[in-house]
Amino acid sequence: MTAPDDSRATTSSPGSGGDESQPWLRLAQGYEQARSKEDSLDRLVEWPAQRDLLGDVGGLSVLDVGCGNGAKLAELVRDGATASVGVDISGNFPAGPTPGMELVRGDLSDLESVPGLADRRFDRILFLQTIGYADDPVRTLRVARTMLAPDGFVLLTRTHPIRWAVERAEQNGTTLGEEYYSTAPYTYYHRGWDDRVALTKHGYTLADLLNLFSAAGFRVEAAVEPQLSEDARRRYPHKQAWMNKHLGILIFKLLPVA
Repeated sequence: MTAPDDSRATTSSPGSGGDESQPWLRLAQGYEQARSKEDSLDRLVEWPAQRDLLGDVGGLSVLDVGCGNGAKLAELVRDGATASVGVDISGNFPAGPTPGMELVRGDLSDLESVPGLADRRFDRILFLQTIGYADDPVRTLRVARTMLAPDGFVLLTRTHPIRWAVERAEQNGTTLGEEYYSTAPYTYYHRGWDDRVALTKHGYTLADLLNLFSAAGFRVEAAVEPQLSEDARRRYPHKQAWMNKHLGILIFKLLPVA
């Protein structure tokens, strides 16, 4: 069994005007604001580990699926990546384009229909905390597989499933094991990004993730569970306390099965 779709976003305030991307726009803006903070775990833990696994990107093309405002892709372009594309449903892009990259509004659930991607091949394809937003994650990863250049790989990250199990166990007065294996949907408001937007999710396990990759035609070349550096632990003990409880994220380097 593959990991189910675990994200439906709805807004709790008026004014969306029927635009289905409005909740994602609000979340994208909230995410970028949260990431800009000095103690952001994305800045302290996630992105350094992701960047390390990507290695030298000089002369390589990158597709960032669910790129937000494109800041990470822009950094890769500054490091030498070229002919790169960022795709995001929010369209929360800066006004001026960065040479060497293009930002396109599109839905990762319909990746093959995103303008400008037809017949393109990329050396690196990124799903940084985004594959869970696909209507059909297996289908989305299979499409991405067709867009990989020879010797290319997918870099994919997901929140550690223990995080959600811990939070639900506390909320429901249940056990960690019950919630880890539960497939029941649950809804919460992301206080750290935008508390006007409700996300409805399903739980997933590590086995779900491995089965997802296999069903899409990938194998795991490497898996990383990044931690705070010693310096960051001393500077931000509240973040270390959070990591001790919720375990952070998982990062996978995926290669297509021959």
